[in-house]
Amino acid sequence: MICSMSEGSAQPPPSVNAQSNLPTFEMLPSAIRRQGERTQFGDVPVLLIRPEVVVREPSPLLIWIHGRTACKELDSGRYLRLMRRGFGVCAIDLPGHGDRPDLALQDPDRVLEVVMQVAGELDAVAEAAATRLGADRDRVAIGGMSAGGMACAARLCQPHRFAAVVFEATSGDWSFLPDERGCVGRQRDLLDAFNPIEHLEKWRPLPSLAIHSRLDQWIPFASQWRFLDAIEACGPDSLIERVAYDHTGAPGEHAGFGSRSADAKEQFCRFLEQRLLAEFSTGATSV
Repeated sequence: MICSMSEGSAQPPPSVNAQSNLPTFEMLPSAIRRQGERTQFGDVPVLLIRPEVVVREPSPLLIWIHGRTACKELDSGRYLRLMRRGFGVCAIDLPGHGDRPDLALQDPDRVLEVVMQVAGELDAVAEAAATRLGADRDRVAIGGMSAGGMACAARLCQPHRFAAVVFEATSGDWSFLPDERGCVGRQRDLLDAFNPIEHLEKWRPLPSLAIHSRLDQWIPFASQWRFLDAIEACGPDSLIERVAYDHTGAPGEHAGFGSRSADAKEQFCRFLEQRLLAEFSTGATSV
């Protein structure tokens, strides 16, 4: 599942998004543009953001994966919070999205193909990003929303060295897919082979945060809570944190958490600070 990847020397392609309403790098807040850069590691376009303050050296790093039909530039509020609290960020474009556009790969019937490809890219991206940013390789968290979170769950069912994970509006129990998304053919094969809840024999307990709406119409709340129960059974339940919203007003109660967006981002940052910066919580300096 894990592929090799080297940092590309060529400049990334011009910023292109399949949907005209998605942001580009040039549209990001000036603070992010000042601390960030678009680059490419192998075939993977990424947005790298350096910490704006130094809380510890080397800094911790988050590898973030967006959901289907989005792009890596979409989550500027999250990135601002993290860089201002001493975290480096590396945001990845999913296959077929953002700066590697292919509308066919945005079809819901190909979501598992996309998920498993990016799961196989995570290690090499983390190594390249940590090297470029001078980050602490022992304090790298991964996280993702929807399809991005599914990729994180799949990757963590293999040996790894990631320090924490954040799941947003996603699930590590993919059994909901066949009935609700017409999962057939190769996607059916991928489901049988890689459904995380069925492949926890190599799961290493690690700090995990899950944020979900109870009314989510795209990825059922119950499927993720079943997965969390399963990984709690693999180790100390104190490592698992759950945030459940009764109602957010987001589209499909899924994308962005609507009226609870600010709280979700704050919960996200609090979790990473406690798990990766707790013993280094004072003395931050600007850079």
